[in-house]
Amino acid sequence: MEFTDHITPAHEAMIAAQPVYFVATAAADGRINLSPKGLDGTFQVLGPNRVAYLDLGGSGNETHAHLAADGRITIMMCNFQQPALILRLYGHGRAVLPQDPDWAELAAHFTLLPGTRQIFDIAVESVQTSCGWGVPIMQVDHERATLPKYHAQSDPEKWVAKLATRTSSIDGLPTRATDRFIAGS
Repeated sequence: MEFTDHITPAHEAMIAAQPVYFVATAAADGRINLSPKGLDGTFQVLGPNRVAYLDLGGSGNETHAHLAADGRITIMMCNFQQPALILRLYGHGRAVLPQDPDWAELAAHFTLLPGTRQIFDIAVESVQTSCGWGVPIMQVDHERATLPKYHAQSDPEKWVAKLATRTSSIDGLPTRATDRFIAGS
């Protein structure tokens, strides 16, 4: 196990090769949230101590609520190919919504997808790598296009209205709703 205080070029190469990553957050009270994420191009290394990921509307908004309440976030990536490796990014994050002043600067790093709700901007404080010898070797069959396809077929006004009603997490923590539908690039 090794710790560094920044993302190295070797870490960045490993991150870029991963088709899936896992996001964990928690607030002082309530559930711990752990979410798998994917979709090509949704995770970007913006510097040695900064990463961001594109978030589409889904079943909940726990990450947003937890970051607003506490700020702590851990992102884990597992290399399902060789060499065996697990990489964790520890830091603090925040949700940036399309109506926020710094949206345009952050969004420029991504190809926006239909249903983009927010971008999570994360200050990386430490990076941990470990062996990953217990992680299986697996092949990706193909990316699942269901979520972007679903959003692409949505009525923009109804989509915004639906998300406007989702102002709290499972545990009742507040969230902010996006005020616009992103059709994608």
